Amino acid sequence: MGKVAVAAAVVGTAAVTAAVVLVVRHRMQNSGKWAKAMDIVKEFEEKCATPVSKLRQVADAMTVEMHAGLASDGGSKLKMLISYVDNLPTGDETGVFYALDLGGTNFRVLRVKLGEVDNVKKEFEEVSIPPNLMIGKCEDLFDFIAGELAKFVATEGENMQIPAGTQRELGFTFSFPVKQSSIAGGTLVRWTKGFNIEDAVGQDIVEELTKAMERVGLDMRVSALVNDTVGTLAGGRYSDPDVIAAVILGTGTNAAYVERANAIPKWQGLLPKSGEMVINMEWGNFRSSHLPLTEYDENLDSDSLNPGEQIYEKMISGMYLGEVVRLVLLKMAVEAEFFGDTVPSKLEKPFVLRTPDMSAMHHDATQDLRVVATKLKDILEISNTSLKMRKVIVELCEIVATRGARLSAAGILGILKKIGRDTVKEGEETQKSVIAMDGGLFEHYTKFKNAMQNTMNELLGEEVSKNIIIKLSNDGSGLGAALLAASHSQYREYTEST
Repeated sequence: MGKVAVAAAVVGTAAVTAAVVLVVRHRMQNSGKWAKAMDIVKEFEEKCATPVSKLRQVADAMTVEMHAGLASDGGSKLKMLISYVDNLPTGDETGVFYALDLGGTNFRVLRVKLGEVDNVKKEFEEVSIPPNLMIGKCEDLFDFIAGELAKFVATEGENMQIPAGTQRELGFTFSFPVKQSSIAGGTLVRWTKGFNIEDAVGQDIVEELTKAMERVGLDMRVSALVNDTVGTLAGGRYSDPDVIAAVILGTGTNAAYVERANAIPKWQGLLPKSGEMVINMEWGNFRSSHLPLTEYDENLDSDSLNPGEQIYEKMISGMYLGEVVRLVLLKMAVEAEFFGDTVPSKLEKPFVLRTPDMSAMHHDATQDLRVVATKLKDILEISNTSLKMRKVIVELCEIVATRGARLSAAGILGILKKIGRDTVKEGEETQKSVIAMDGGLFEHYTKFKNAMQNTMNELLGEEVSKNIIIKLSNDGSGLGAALLAASHSQYREYTEST
């Protein structure tokens, strides 16, 4: 009996020892995996670093590219497109004007009355484009748009009538790549955003809309063809004469600014009376060796529809921030088993983590980060995450958003440097410089906006930053198009002289 008891005790002890060894080994493995995951985060954070010295290099590179793009077409990654807008609204415009804002699967038609006591009276409707028209024929799309515009015109109230004997005028915001030839003319270069109407490419967009309006019996003249960024600049200038640039930070990104006409070597025509010209930078295509690119940015770019293009946009705009976070989490899941033995299948799906969801996680103020847990469960089907894991995910959102915000600020500094508004000159009266901002990323992602503003202050210093104001210009592009129709109206000189 004694021998049996001893043997049993030995076996029992061995089993306990084996179990302890397994637990210790499991803990060591988990500890090793956690360390590996933290190494991935740390390396990513280091590669994303944006010290002031690097941001100044990015700003200088932006200024250099701006000069090159103004010197010749194709001379820079920045297109620096001449908008032909040489008269920005002054705030003195009067009359009723229309706008058509086409930049995606919906378009908006607006009617504004300028010169009222309360400044602007505005009416608008939003219309969805049937999916078949996005891939059909050019004539069909513009007939549909002209028809909807005619219906909207038919709802004019008595106080929104134009003077007898005059023609209605329209500002057309068209947010697709266009080679502009005049204030009211430009040929479509290519479609984006899910449109693919082959027979429209190479056609003058204003002519196509004008023919469609004639077909539906609508007597209306297109006075200005603009993109959304130029529209935002015009809308901003109408309410504030100190607006000198506009930046869109939404799904995509772009910037436009007011340049001296004699500082545009590629401008071939007579210099405009105003001495100014609005330049549409198409800054999303900016690229520089100083940009802090990581392996995740390179993977995102190579898998995109436009590899090698829009590199700056892919680092700072709302379309891509959430995707960068997803790619880092995927590497952590694959190489460090961050979410357990198996890689969550939803995490492998490109663009499943949208920037609004990233923002919600980043702004989670609950003690146990409940919002992060809910987003992981609902979007990625990942449950049972620890608070420690959720804190790491918030940290990743912080890294990606901060890099984007700081690089955006560097881009704005590049514009200010180009037009000499980045310093205070002794003996000269200080000028206020207002940047009109539009886009959901800037408007709704508070931590992004705050980081961008703080970075501007850091780059400019206390004295200069007092005179640089970043201001939300909501719905600037639609209103801006109507205002540009007014400032480029065929009746403008007549109304000014009466």
